[in-house]
Amino acid sequence: MNIDQIVSRLQEFIALYGLNIVGAIVILILGRIVAGIVKKIIRSIMAKNKVEETLTSFVASISYFAMMTFVLIAAINKLGIQTASFIAILGAAGLAVGLALQGSLSNFAAGVLMIIFKPLKVGDYVEAGGAAGTVEEVGIFTTIIKTPDNKKVIVPNSGVTGGNITNYSANPVRRVDIIAGVSYGDDIDKVKKVLAEIQAEDERILKDPAPMIGLIELGNSSVNFTVRSWVNTADFWNVYFDTQEKIKKRFDAEGISIPFPQQDVHIISESKN
Repeated sequence: MNIDQIVSRLQEFIALYGLNIVGAIVILILGRIVAGIVKKIIRSIMAKNKVEETLTSFVASISYFAMMTFVLIAAINKLGIQTASFIAILGAAGLAVGLALQGSLSNFAAGVLMIIFKPLKVGDYVEAGGAAGTVEEVGIFTTIIKTPDNKKVIVPNSGVTGGNITNYSANPVRRVDIIAGVSYGDDIDKVKKVLAEIQAEDERILKDPAPMIGLIELGNSSVNFTVRSWVNTADFWNVYFDTQEKIKKRFDAEGISIPFPQQDVHIISESKN
C-alpha cells in the first residue's frame, strides 16, 4: 500500500467518522463543563442550607461522577459504538458492589439521615447504639461516642438509628428528680418546708417551671418525698449531687431521720426436758 492509498483511506475515514469524532469531543468538553457547574451549584445550595461539609462533599462528588459517566457513554455512542453491553456490564458491576457493601451502604444511608435530621450532634450526651456518652463525631458511616470514663466507642450509624436515641442535651432545660425518705415519726409538713428551703436557696434552680415537692410513696420503712427541680441542662449533675448533699446535712441539722433498711431478729429458745 503506497502513500496515496493511505491518504485516500484516511480521507475516507475522516469523511465517515470525522464529524462523529468532533461531536464526541464536544460532548466530553461540554459535559465536563456542565458537570462542574452542577457540582458547584449543589455545593452552594447545600452550604446555604447549612448541611454538614462531609455530606456536601460526598453528594457533590457522587453527582459529578454520575454525570461524567453519562457524558462518557454519550460520547462513546456518538462514535457509533454500541453502548448497550457496556451499560449492562456497568449495571452488573454496580449491583455486585452494592451487594458486597450492603452493610456499609446501610450505615451510609443512616449517616445521611442523621446529618439531615440531626437527632444528635457533636457535644451532646446521648444513649444510642448500646453506648452512652458525649458525641465526638458524626461521620458518614460511624458515630464516635466518648464515655464518661473516657472510653472511645465507635458505633455503626445503622446501630444508632436502628434503636431508640436518648439525647440528654437536646433541650436547654432538664428536670432533676430526687427521692428523699424520712421516717414515719417525722413531721411531714416540716420535711416539705425544709426541702422547699433547699430549693429556694439554690440560684441554679429555675423559678419557671416552678420546683415541686410531693409525697410520692408510703414505703415499708419510710415516707418518700419526690423533689423535682428544673435547671439548665449544663447544671444538671452539679445540682443533682449538691441537692443530695444538702438534704442529708439539713435533715441532720433539723433532727429529721433518714431511715435505712433494718431487720429485727427474734431468738426463741426452747427448754429441754
